[in-house]
Amino acid sequence: MATESPENGKTALVTGASSGIGAELIRKIASDGYDIVLTARREDRLNELSRELEDRYGVSTTVIPKDLSEPDAPVELFESVREAGFQVHTLVNNAGFPVYGRFDETPLEDELAMMQVNMAGLTHLTKLYIQPMVERGDGAILNSASLAAFSAVPRIAVYAATKAYILSFSEALAHEFKDEGIQVTALCPGAVGTEFYEKGNIDESQVSEGSMNDPASVAEAGWEGLKAGDRVVRPATKTKFLSRLPRILPRKMMTSMVAGVFKPKQE
Repeated sequence: MATESPENGKTALVTGASSGIGAELIRKIASDGYDIVLTARREDRLNELSRELEDRYGVSTTVIPKDLSEPDAPVELFESVREAGFQVHTLVNNAGFPVYGRFDETPLEDELAMMQVNMAGLTHLTKLYIQPMVERGDGAILNSASLAAFSAVPRIAVYAATKAYILSFSEALAHEFKDEGIQVTALCPGAVGTEFYEKGNIDESQVSEGSMNDPASVAEAGWEGLKAGDRVVRPATKTKFLSRLPRILPRKMMTSMVAGVFKPKQE
């Protein structure tokens, strides 16, 4: 039986919605009465989440599976959403993945695909949706960045660089559209208990005990921060502290310090 949810007539499009922070974000957004368009690669998982949202929150959901590592996927997604009759009020660019390892040993094709998802796809979708938002004078964009956006990070060099792009891009747009009725927020969590570490040969023991954030609390901080008009959201006190260190420490020292977090597991 569906629980009562305050219908607000708004729709949110969430990429990377099938697990982790993305799955928790759609729950938070649906609890506020938004209809949800879910997209990711795993259609079976999206369908499962779609049923959960409709049963629990009484909202309308639509599943549109897309692989955003494909250059044409943003336009295809935009057209599919439009053909389904949705006017997207809130765009949540959460899709993304990491590539681990020393740069000379990591597969170039994986890094190019990651750059396509983390940067090009995010930028393309934002370009497509910002224009109708400006025309309406209303809209919101939440971009998933990372604590890694604040410093160079050895062994995830390209990943950290993509997150730095997202942070810079988001802050610039927040300023450009501050008088247009459009809120832009970058969500910058630290270590999160998702599939992030499982996808690479990374030793989780390097992350301090108790510092791993759960996806639900990160999603709540991001969503509430967007609603509050925050340009950058750094969930947890430790994340806020660590994000400020690059302004204090010499860059070389900072890079050496964070390098220890992403050591490969010992066989």
